[in-house]
Amino acid sequence: MNDQAKQYQQLIAKCWADDAFKQRLLADPAGTLAAEGIDVPAGVSVKVAENTEQVFHLVIPACPTDLSDDVIAAAVGGRCCACGCMSG
Repeated sequence: MNDQAKQYQQLIAKCWADDAFKQRLLADPAGTLAAEGIDVPAGVSVKVAENTEQVFHLVIPACPTDLSDDVIAAAVGGRCCACGCMSG
């Protein structure tokens, strides 16, 4: 697991343990992240949403720019990943 993933896990755990922190993160994501030592690049907007029992947010990541159309088509065709294997 990389450092960024660990930071996000710690951030989520802090939200679960501290409702006031969670409310700050929801109200001012970039400022709260900066206060936690997580850099937000200039020009990047951060949106925070909370899943509940009634609402689930599905985040669609940006498509990597280094994937070819063939690799993307293969993934849509049922392969498990960009490597092209069929063990999905």
